Amino acid sequence: MTKATTAMKKSGSKEGAGGVTPSQLIDARINELSDWRGEMLARVRTLIQQADPEVIEEWKWRGVPVWEHAGIICTGETYKNVVKMTFAKGASLEDPSGLFNSSLEGSTRRAIDFHEGDKIDEEALKALIRAAVALNMSVRATARSQKKPKSA
Repeated sequence: MTKATTAMKKSGSKEGAGGVTPSQLIDARINELSDWRGEMLARVRTLIQQADPEVIEEWKWRGVPVWEHAGIICTGETYKNVVKMTFAKGASLEDPSGLFNSSLEGSTRRAIDFHEGDKIDEEALKALIRAAVALNMSVRATARSQKKPKSA
């Protein structure tokens, strides 16, 4: 059992139809691609898990791998010519290495498009993932501290 699967089970995440977990569905997507896109998605997944061992894997929107920790970190979409890693709050993240190369016009999300043969700056990507987790954690902490106690 992977750390991500362990974390997912601890979170109480529900299994899909037939008792299939989101991690198993992601495994199946990687295997069914059977080309550079599967290899890239698998590599991105490994880097996410290395950057955040407590990451929770989900399967949403009819077949999109999603990685969460105190909210969505990113998704891993696969298209004919690209593997797209979309960060839910990417516009709020510092990107000193210039990894974001897609969805740059939006006010919330940012994405990294990986094409066949692209090399991943692994340390920069892990730093970006950690920054996304930190942002999620800070937003959650701020939301909690702003809640007013109920009157008796």
